[in-house]
Amino acid sequence: MADKDLIIKEKIAHSGVFDFSAFYSFAHGWFYDEGYGVVEAKYSEKISGNKKNMFIEWNVEKKLNDYFKFQYNLKFYIDDLTDVDVEIDGEKKSMNKGKILVEIKGYLIKDYDSKWDVNPVYKFMRDIYNKFVVPTTIDNLENKLIGDLQTFKDELKAFLELSGKR
Repeated sequence: MADKDLIIKEKIAHSGVFDFSAFYSFAHGWFYDEGYGVVEAKYSEKISGNKKNMFIEWNVEKKLNDYFKFQYNLKFYIDDLTDVDVEIDGEKKSMNKGKILVEIKGYLIKDYDSKWDVNPVYKFMRDIYNKFVVPTTIDNLENKLIGDLQTFKDELKAFLELSGKR
């Protein structure tokens, strides 16, 4: 079985006016531009009156080589989403108002294809490899994963702030 290490957990919360469709596209596009594959694992929507509550879960992966892989798990909680009309630069635009919470977990996966799980000797060799041969590489990859997640988080926050303050 692959070694899956949780490296970082982050949250983003926003309440107010934003364009949910543009937010969703921005988040998906960011991962796509960085070479990640995005799979929407879950989507649920509950409508009561003119308000909508949604839950979306993404599994995001990027293979770095034949041994290491980055994986992110994102959960989007959208509550009390309603359509509103706002005026931006003198023009009316349809946007959304509500609360959004995004939980992100970042993982570094080693031996993601479980090639070293064939027998106990290979498992032992994998542990030796991880502890003594590539620890610097592992540290560098963990730092890269954290940096990527921080960049994504900062850009999402900036997107929400920009779209909410117009």
